[in-house]
Amino acid sequence: MREVIIQLITAFLGSLGFAMLFQLKNRLLLAASLGGLINWGVYLLAAHFTGGDFVPCFISAAAAVMYCELTARLLKAPITLFLVPAIIPSVPGGSLFYTMSNAVQKNWQEVRDFGLKTAEFALGIAAGVCLAVAIFGIVNTIVHNSRKG
Repeated sequence: MREVIIQLITAFLGSLGFAMLFQLKNRLLLAASLGGLINWGVYLLAAHFTGGDFVPCFISAAAAVMYCELTARLLKAPITLFLVPAIIPSVPGGSLFYTMSNAVQKNWQEVRDFGLKTAEFALGIAAGVCLAVAIFGIVNTIVHNSRKG
């Protein structure tokens, strides 16, 4: 449990760092950082029940988009300001580093293993974001059309 709490705090701080790097206004920093914490928390929960990398990344990215969409509407700010810091904890930096490091050393089996892990993370994130954005777009269109007529 202690390790989970440390990971969640680290995800929050990492997202906060990126939000500050992108010079978000002070009133948006907490909300942007909470997105990273939520993203990583959902990832850990999904990984506990599903295993692998793709499905937890997919679920956590979709959850992050939902959080960011709602937060952006509440705070009247573009979703990108929240989505980029929220996704940061899921970025497969470690496995990408080991993929490249092993490629330089010509350890092709390790390149394949870490490369597949990197691809699973990246595809999970992309698919989760795409699905959630599409769903929000469809719902938004339905709500907008129902208000017209």
